[in-house]
Amino acid sequence: MDHEKVNILLVDDQPAKLLAYEVILKELGENLVVASSGREALEVLLKTEIAVILVDVCMPELDGFELAAMIREHPRFQKTAMIFISAIQVSDIDRLRGYEMGAVDYVPVPVVPEVLRAKIKVFAELYRKTRELERLNQELEDRVRARTAELENSTAKLRESEQRRSMAIAAGKMGSWDWDWISGDWMWDEGQYRIFGVGPESFEVNPANVQALLHPDDVDQLRKAIAEFNKGTRAYETEFRIVRPDGEVRWCVGTAAATVDDSGRVVRVSGVTVDITERKRAEERQNLLAREVDHRAKNALALAQSIVRLTRADEVKAYVSAVEGRINALARVHTILSLSSWQGAELSKLIDEELAPYSLGGQIILAGPEVQLLPATAQTLALALHELFTNSAKYGALSTRSGRLTIGWQVEDQLLTLSWEESGGPLVMTPKSRGFGTRSLLASVESQLGGQAQFDWRAEGLLCRLKVPLTRKTATAAPGKFDAPSSAELQRASG
Repeated sequence: MDHEKVNILLVDDQPAKLLAYEVILKELGENLVVASSGREALEVLLKTEIAVILVDVCMPELDGFELAAMIREHPRFQKTAMIFISAIQVSDIDRLRGYEMGAVDYVPVPVVPEVLRAKIKVFAELYRKTRELERLNQELEDRVRARTAELENSTAKLRESEQRRSMAIAAGKMGSWDWDWISGDWMWDEGQYRIFGVGPESFEVNPANVQALLHPDDVDQLRKAIAEFNKGTRAYETEFRIVRPDGEVRWCVGTAAATVDDSGRVVRVSGVTVDITERKRAEERQNLLAREVDHRAKNALALAQSIVRLTRADEVKAYVSAVEGRINALARVHTILSLSSWQGAELSKLIDEELAPYSLGGQIILAGPEVQLLPATAQTLALALHELFTNSAKYGALSTRSGRLTIGWQVEDQLLTLSWEESGGPLVMTPKSRGFGTRSLLASVESQLGGQAQFDWRAEGLLCRLKVPLTRKTATAAPGKFDAPSSAELQRASG
């Protein structure tokens, strides 16, 4: 069998003996290296890997024992096999000394070739097997290191993936769970506990406790899911509500998938829970907004219809102007309410919007605190103010440069009182009949808002006082909920 040759060092100060050893050991097929002294042997050892050293005990300068001691002091050669050849009778003390110096065997002179070859062969094979075992051990260690590094890399990637999954689940308000269908054991991750508003230290995950957190109206969803899996369903998805221990209701969507054995029996169910409460609330807000937009559109159309139907004028131009003015007033308050997301409007802003088209300089004095009006109240007062401004610009104080107008308001016990006082304008006479503006103002303030509208047609100028409750149910219902006065209401208000 082919094998790797090993180096055998032959050390003797007599060339004839070295030649004899070479002849005897040649048939072993190993590499034979010779040294004629101890020092030369040391030089060879430092340059060459030696499997077995055959050394003569009796040599000048360094004898075999001294050479063995020096060899053993070097870390590389502490396990190198050394066989002593002795031409003299070796005593037990000398043998003990040799073994202490590192000898592994003795060969007496005259040398028996078969015995020498057998001894050298044994130690050469031992060296070869040892080297092969070291090589195999090194390869095994390399494979172990590589496998360990691979496992560490795989573990790091798995940990990183799990961290990303946990971050994604946390960011997406998700939780994952696992249910052993056979043993009944549950496993929840951190996200699942967070969604249900409980903690692993105080909440035991089992069917009874989980069911207790479900909304009473949605408990059947859990029973239905279990029934579906028992029938062979492999996946199931449903929306349900939970009631946290603090009483908060949350909407969730649950997705579950079953794992089956070879017989098709369900052995495990795993799933993901997603908190969709914000989405549900957004849908509710969107639906509410759609309903309110529809309601406001109907109200606006109803108001426009009332304006068109009840406006009176002697000629088309005057009629168009009156209709446009009233609809523009409605549009202006609509813009103010839209900017506040239909939460309400400041009374002062309504007045400023109605003042804008007139550019009257210092003819008007305003006095009153900041008052936030509900949408219905704001719409009503916007139309009322428009009628008052229009009437004053045509016939009252604002129709002349000398005229003056004072608008003041105050709030007491949630009752808004607004006074409109004109002076310095043309002589005022009590009208024989009420126009559309007066009739709509009375109908809206009194019928819709439960307030009062009082007119005093003084000779020096109109004095109007409006009283509007700020907390009346009709005014505080839903933002933007405003019903235009009907024709019948307008007629009743007109007397």
